Amino acid sequence: MNSQIPKRILPTIIFAQFAGTSLWFAGNAILNQLQHRWELPSDSLASVTSAVQFGFIAGTFLFALLSIADRFKPSRVFFICALLGAALNASIIILPPSYFVLLVARFFTGFFLAGIYPVGMKIASDWFGGKLGKALGFLVGALVLGTAFPHLLNHLGHSASWEQVLMGTSITASLGGLAILLFVGDGPHRKTGLKFSPSQFIKVFKDLDFRSAAFGYFGHMWELYAFWAFVPIMLRYYNLQHQELIHVSLWSFIIIASGGLASAFGGVWSIKHGSAKIAYRFLLISGICCLLSPLFFELPPFVFLAVLILWGMTVVGDSAQFSSLNAKTAPPAAVGTALTIAVSIGFLITIPSIQLLGYLDTIMATKWIFLVLLVGPIFGLIHTKKLIQP
Repeated sequence: MNSQIPKRILPTIIFAQFAGTSLWFAGNAILNQLQHRWELPSDSLASVTSAVQFGFIAGTFLFALLSIADRFKPSRVFFICALLGAALNASIIILPPSYFVLLVARFFTGFFLAGIYPVGMKIASDWFGGKLGKALGFLVGALVLGTAFPHLLNHLGHSASWEQVLMGTSITASLGGLAILLFVGDGPHRKTGLKFSPSQFIKVFKDLDFRSAAFGYFGHMWELYAFWAFVPIMLRYYNLQHQELIHVSLWSFIIIASGGLASAFGGVWSIKHGSAKIAYRFLLISGICCLLSPLFFELPPFVFLAVLILWGMTVVGDSAQFSSLNAKTAPPAAVGTALTIAVSIGFLITIPSIQLLGYLDTIMATKWIFLVLLVGPIFGLIHTKKLIQP
């Protein structure tokens, strides 16, 4: 069946996933400019990032409760959400300059991301069935590149305005939605799934393997988005401490985007070694980075950037493998419900970790705050180890 799939399908889905998820951190990439122009609070980074996460969580639950991707064509859902997300992303250009307006716009941008990231995964599975394999690593890699992309735009347009960064990401997202609609459509394996059932919430966690996979994923999520959100803070702090001139936007892009390569390679390696082993190894290394993070800020610039790239690779290299483990271990009769619950809880966990880092950054030196992220990898490693075959 896979041999009959047009060659354009996977590259187009990967591009569309990258384009759509470029909306995710667009607000973060321009926040430093807005803080000065709009006189935003010093801790606004945590709130702006959390607003997107809250929106995504709300959107994920609502889309699941209404069975949006099952009742309507997923390609059409993706297209519409890409357009609406792009519009919300760009809306602060014309709306009054207000912190409240910014948070609301970011919330609804996150809301429509629920029709991009998970629905993009569904479209891929509708085309490739159960043989998604290493393609899942490339899809998560596209998410990572999309997340990093606004930082690159901000760097390339450092002499331009923040409005152009928002317009650039919005146009890119719209093109991604159009690509799905025109060149991908709905796959041959598309089936109407069961409706989301809240009563399954407790039942799915009674399965020991799924619980281990989900808990490993939760530990990974505690670290991931907090790290991504605070990469620019790390770089600015290092510049201040050492009077260096590291380009914050450029290196934020490089550090975050490096995880895209790790996700792709992780997908390839998982074929031979299994998803559990690959996820465990990535999580172990990123946990060591958390532990040693205060020492990173004493390193020479080249070494400092190198270890942050390593951290950027390992912090997300396990993401696709946890998605694979969640799918494989979910109860067969409640796969949709189980995955929806896991994703929603995982993104909910990102909010307290981001808020905690934001608070700690106001009361202590930045170099110490990343130690609290170590909790996630430790928790995740304990549970992921249970899934490794002897």
